[in-house]
Amino acid sequence: MEKYNHKYGADQIQVLEGLEAVRKRPGMYIGSVSVRGLHHLVYEIVDNCVDEALAGYCNNIHVKIEPGNIISVEDDGRGIPVEKHKKTGISAAETVYTVLHAGGKFGGDSGYKVSGGLHGVGASVVNALSQWTEVTIQRDGGIYQMSFERGKTVQTLKKIGDSKKTGTKVRFLADDTIFETLEYEYEVLEKRFREMAFLTKGLRITIEDLRGETPKKADFCFEGGLKSFVEYLNKNKETLHPQPIYIEKTTGEVPVEIAIQYTSAYSENIYTFVNNINTIEGGTHLEGFKRSLTKVFNDYARSHNILKEKENNLQGEDIREGITAVISVKVKEPQFEGQTKTKLGNSEVTGIVQSMVNESLSTFLEENPSVAKAILEKCISASRAREAARKARELVRKKTALEGSTLPGKLADCSSKNAEECEIYIVEGDSAGGSAKQGRDRKFQAILPLWGKMLNVEKSRADKIYNNDKLQPVILAVGAGIGAEFDISKIRYGKVIIMADADVDGAHIRTLLLTFFFRYMRPLIENGNVFLAQPPLYKLSKKGIKDVYCYTDDDLAKAYKDLEEQGIARDQLALQRYKGLGEMNPEQLWDTTMDPEKRILVKVTMEDAMKADEIFTLLMGDEVEPRREFITTNAKYVKNLDI
Repeated sequence: MEKYNHKYGADQIQVLEGLEAVRKRPGMYIGSVSVRGLHHLVYEIVDNCVDEALAGYCNNIHVKIEPGNIISVEDDGRGIPVEKHKKTGISAAETVYTVLHAGGKFGGDSGYKVSGGLHGVGASVVNALSQWTEVTIQRDGGIYQMSFERGKTVQTLKKIGDSKKTGTKVRFLADDTIFETLEYEYEVLEKRFREMAFLTKGLRITIEDLRGETPKKADFCFEGGLKSFVEYLNKNKETLHPQPIYIEKTTGEVPVEIAIQYTSAYSENIYTFVNNINTIEGGTHLEGFKRSLTKVFNDYARSHNILKEKENNLQGEDIREGITAVISVKVKEPQFEGQTKTKLGNSEVTGIVQSMVNESLSTFLEENPSVAKAILEKCISASRAREAARKARELVRKKTALEGSTLPGKLADCSSKNAEECEIYIVEGDSAGGSAKQGRDRKFQAILPLWGKMLNVEKSRADKIYNNDKLQPVILAVGAGIGAEFDISKIRYGKVIIMADADVDGAHIRTLLLTFFFRYMRPLIENGNVFLAQPPLYKLSKKGIKDVYCYTDDDLAKAYKDLEEQGIARDQLALQRYKGLGEMNPEQLWDTTMDPEKRILVKVTMEDAMKADEIFTLLMGDEVEPRREFITTNAKYVKNLDI
């Protein structure tokens, strides 16, 4: 191996002082410099305010997005301490904003019993990644102010007035030399703060967006806490019992709060939080809850002869069918698996949650036999459906073994066997499927045509899905199974691309397929393997010039303008509006929608699983009124409706 001819001595060892390390490697501290990382800055500051609320000192948090994407966060907590810090020799407030790993949340005799911020990096990281930061503190009878530019102190803490109030106000402008964009998404922030308000009973959080002509504002305060959270999540679902089951108890120094409500749906939705941090990967608190849930319901079913002696116990997945639950624990010194804080590792929490749920849920079921009966009827029905699904699976496997092929007949497979480079187009209709088969690159592109309306999985269990002639080809083609048995390592294609017409029917098919993937192949979406193809809406043509394809109305307006600048008038151009993929010949389909060099693919993400779940339920569930309201509200945004 050729040696890299470069000097390597003591002079080459870099020491990044102060907040330089944060500016050099921002991704290490906030995950990314995309819009996601940008929002993370706001969460860090608001998390500090929530920690004050958890300590019992803060009742109100006010967040503003000011014109120019300036963020303002104000609370009525104790205010950051202003006296001189013994170790740093500067004020404690300035220390918090300029020294990494400085904060009041490291345990021992600190100012906080529990907190989400544990590493003392939140405020200083926000300061380091901002063009400027301005902090105003009200405490000890005075008003104090300090300011920074890109992490460096411009104005040390000084008293600017008197006040009997307490609290901290932080204003900052994110650094445009670090972040890809400075445009905050109001809806994303609103959702996060609603969640925070649910998790901190009685805390009021307001958010205002002052950037547009019409300001937006939301005000969140929920005295019901997690009960209100579960009711909110189930607002468009048919529930089996009107009031959520609510459990609240403190064991040792670990307060646990849980709310549970069952619905007639078939999916399981459990959301877990530690110190208000969403642990999306679960952890020991979720493990304790699941174990206890299975034990309590089986014990109740046995003792009340609902399950007979010879019948098998219900499995965990049977008992969790249709459940919506939120689990929130407060741990003094939480151990997270990884810096991202998405999975709780404290082993003692499993036993705490388990014993608490055992006791409280058993008591609830004994005191509410009608609720217990309704839930157990659903659990037993789920158990039978699971057994039916197992038999259906076996049947599918036997059938495919007898036929000598595990692939559906209509599938035009690609020649490559390397899943990473292979992609499958799920195409609406046989005519479009025919064009796609002829136009594709056979080496890495497979085509699976679907015809007719497919099953609405929102209203169907796994056994129906396995036997459905529209979905079975999709399951077999992807090759990784469905539900709990889904194995992402077995997928046959790195990209699963839904290619449907750009009209209302196409949107319906896309929604049905996405609902299916969301419910039964969720890792496929989480892993970033699902895409939507974007076919063109228009074609502009004229003899002597190359056809121009436009994917949106804005594209069309721009194309007209560009061609006019080239001396081609609008009335010289022929405009074709594509009503469906079947109108394109193979060459056109390749050029516009399938050529990796030119096509537009939209990746389907799980950024907002709760919201996706809400929309799917709203549009595909049994409740008519919320659906009517959604359609009425959004009808004005519909374009290209073919009637």
